[in-house]
Amino acid sequence: MLPIRDHNPSEKTPFVNYTLIAVNVVVFLSYWGQLDDYRYMMSIFGTYAFTPVELTEQGEVFGLFTSMYLHGGFMHLAGNMLFLWIFGDNLEEEFGHLRYFLFYTVTGVIATLAHYVAAPYSDIPLVGASGAIAGVM
Repeated sequence: MLPIRDHNPSEKTPFVNYTLIAVNVVVFLSYWGQLDDYRYMMSIFGTYAFTPVELTEQGEVFGLFTSMYLHGGFMHLAGNMLFLWIFGDNLEEEFGHLRYFLFYTVTGVIATLAHYVAAPYSDIPLVGASGAIAGVM
């Protein structure tokens, strides 16, 4: 069962939520046509995804923040954005714009670090906003 709406609509425009959705979609569209090109995708994921072994061996933290704007496929993106659309507006209204953005970012980083703790020497890139969206939910 997938949610399609909520029963407590926002009274204020959720600018940050709309922006997060737009950024995720635009980033995905920037490489969508290349999903079948392994070399190209590994260059994108190698640069912007979070790879635990890079934090372990090199102290690389860039991917902690950028990985939550990448998605592995259309359904991955669509599912994440559906849940962000439904739940994010109410949280943004409650927290305010800046606190909502900070909350989204911090929960995304915490979720990524939880993955890191489970597999600090993994060389498999981690992508997606699922951790941040789970925090919003």
